[in-house]
Amino acid sequence: MNKKLLSLYSLKFNPFSPEVPASALCSTPAIQSFCWRIEQQIGEGGFALAIGDPGTGKSAALRILMEHLGNLADVMVGVLTRPQAAIADLYRELGHLFSVPLAPHNRWASAKVLREKWLHHIENSLYRPVLLIDEAQQMSASAFTELRLLSSAELDSRSILTTVLAGDNRLAGRLQEAELLPIASRIRARLRTEALDPSRLLQCVNHLLKMAGNPKLMSPSLLQTLCEHAAGNLRLLMNMANDLLAAALEQEREQIDEKLFFEVFALDPKPTPKRS
Repeated sequence: MNKKLLSLYSLKFNPFSPEVPASALCSTPAIQSFCWRIEQQIGEGGFALAIGDPGTGKSAALRILMEHLGNLADVMVGVLTRPQAAIADLYRELGHLFSVPLAPHNRWASAKVLREKWLHHIENSLYRPVLLIDEAQQMSASAFTELRLLSSAELDSRSILTTVLAGDNRLAGRLQEAELLPIASRIRARLRTEALDPSRLLQCVNHLLKMAGNPKLMSPSLLQTLCEHAAGNLRLLMNMANDLLAAALEQEREQIDEKLFFEVFALDPKPTPKRS
């Protein structure tokens, strides 16, 4: 974290960094509703889905959900970091996440131990463990199937794991494949993130600036210009704002306004045609 940046602009954190605290993220009504749905669902298990174009806030929604679930008692949450992994590595990571010693070469024994751990947790807390998977479009069909079978009990009449899948629109297409239709039919809660209009983007960036401790860091006209040039993409907006903040820090400017925007993002001048 750049201490000079925080000191010069009276910030608690960089509001445009990917490392913004989850508690400071802007939560839309749709995300709040999704978090509430998952909270109700973890007593029953099953699958949930968050889907949308890159840069529209899926990963941020997962972070907000994780923060929300972390405030609940007796909820065991794991985040799968390598969705593209083979089955053996999938078991290794599940064992690490849920503190269960597994032998990936013996899949039957690993599944048995893992399910017993989850069942023991359910019996003692009445909650199912929760598994969050970002970039789920990278998972193999066999990994999806393994998770479905792991979380199913009593001839599929009971689910012992709540799994939240997040991915781009390729995931929606994959769930229509014949092999993955059993997963698609088990999805109980859905969140679709979409491009935001400039007014909604402005709300988000104002919220971040307020949470960071300096709501007047950028001039209102600059914020409006940024939101109009972001094409509805929250990630693009954050990247442009971060570029401006870095340029302002380099020049030690006290005010970040539209003048800096045109300096940083000025188009290359067209060459003047030579006269014959």
